[in-house]
Amino acid sequence: MIELTLAEIAAAVGGRLHRADGTERVTGTVEFDSRKVTRGGLFVAVPGTRVDGHEFAAKAVADGATAVLAAREVDAPAVLVPRAAAPAASRSYVLAGDTDGSGQAVLAALAKLARYVVDRLPELAVVGVTGSSGKTSTKDLIAQLLERLGPTVAPPGSFNTELGHPWTALRAGTTTRHLVLELSARGVGHIAALCEVAPPRIGVVLNVGSAHLGEFGSREAIAAAKGELVEALPAEGGVAILNTDDPLVSAMADRTAARVVRFGQSPEADVRARDVVLDERGRPGFELVTPAGSGHVQLDLHGEHQVSNALAAAAVALELGATVEQVAAWLGAAQPASRWRMEVTERPDGVVVVNDAYNANPESMRAALKTLVAMARGTGGRSWAVLGEMAELGADALRAHDEIGRLAVRLDVNRLVVVGEPARPMHQGAHLEGSWGEESVLVPDVDAAVALLRAELRPGDVVLVKASRAAGLERVARALLGAAEEDARA
Repeated sequence: MIELTLAEIAAAVGGRLHRADGTERVTGTVEFDSRKVTRGGLFVAVPGTRVDGHEFAAKAVADGATAVLAAREVDAPAVLVPRAAAPAASRSYVLAGDTDGSGQAVLAALAKLARYVVDRLPELAVVGVTGSSGKTSTKDLIAQLLERLGPTVAPPGSFNTELGHPWTALRAGTTTRHLVLELSARGVGHIAALCEVAPPRIGVVLNVGSAHLGEFGSREAIAAAKGELVEALPAEGGVAILNTDDPLVSAMADRTAARVVRFGQSPEADVRARDVVLDERGRPGFELVTPAGSGHVQLDLHGEHQVSNALAAAAVALELGATVEQVAAWLGAAQPASRWRMEVTERPDGVVVVNDAYNANPESMRAALKTLVAMARGTGGRSWAVLGEMAELGADALRAHDEIGRLAVRLDVNRLVVVGEPARPMHQGAHLEGSWGEESVLVPDVDAAVALLRAELRPGDVVLVKASRAAGLERVARALLGAAEEDARA
């Protein structure tokens, strides 16, 4: 963050000084975890499920923080913010333990502080990324490309809430050239509010799928929410980067005053992929075609769905000064940066485990199953799909799970292991599609899945583990890999 006095921070967030005269300077980072405070930093007191950050205010200052951003008086220098009604943006992020509204007040103040800082960095290029699936992988790709062009800040993992968004923006300083932000929404108006925190100059919309369909009600409603990103772009200097292969995304060109750049495999795309081929490990290679020329890309990432993510990242990098040759080379060197997203590890015995257990929706499930089959073809082993519930699909859940089970049969996945009663329709769909016997099995929990796999896996087999985060299927992958998971990625 840029260096600020407490008086400047108080003015920016509409707060008042407490045990401070305003001349104290914040020179370190902004943190909401008291264990991570830095010397000269600002500690943000947020209530949690088990503890309230206000209780750690004195310790945070004792450990080096200059002051605390708080909603009530604490035993430390602080900027106190009023517990007024929270803005609409904060209501999409419910703080467990926030019984008196202090958490929402602090979140609102954090958002104001982030906007104050971003406005004082006129050379900063803010890139926003949204979509129903692939946001985190694409954000990671964009950040890796832009880091080659200058200092870049991006959130870890999927830190895209009303807490993670301003926290990430506040990592930017005077030397930062690119701020890459992932924007999520659980309702109309959420993305628009996040854009107020750090106004984007470049907005990327990847796709409109079925994620959170239970909350939005229809894909059209999801498109309305995702399109808030391009509506927020400025007419002068703004760029909307849209997936022309998705009709609902392509139509967003009519919703923005910014210049539009299209990416995809369609001939109409400005940045497109031609001649896509998967290697024996399921890694795509393709010809990157742009108005400025073309170049061959061989990704070290798994799955054909990564082509679309790579094209979006390429379009951003080209807009910010990279050449086609640079983009092609940098994409080839890119590595997975966030955990449990097509995280591939080969065990010493030759079994390959694909841990994609961070999240799941019908679109990402289909992509992962296709990748699984391609990888097993390369190893010569069997393909195992260990799948759990896809959450938040609402009335569409039964049909969506049934279709994934049927797809596993059509793709000729060798073994389907469905984990947990909520995912039972996958198992039923597989049987109805292919009259499967032991090829598909429904197990009650993670332990049962692990026992089955340990008993039956053999060298060369490829195991995909995928479900929504709440299912906890990353425990299956961890059990299969043990300590090797963190150290021996393929």
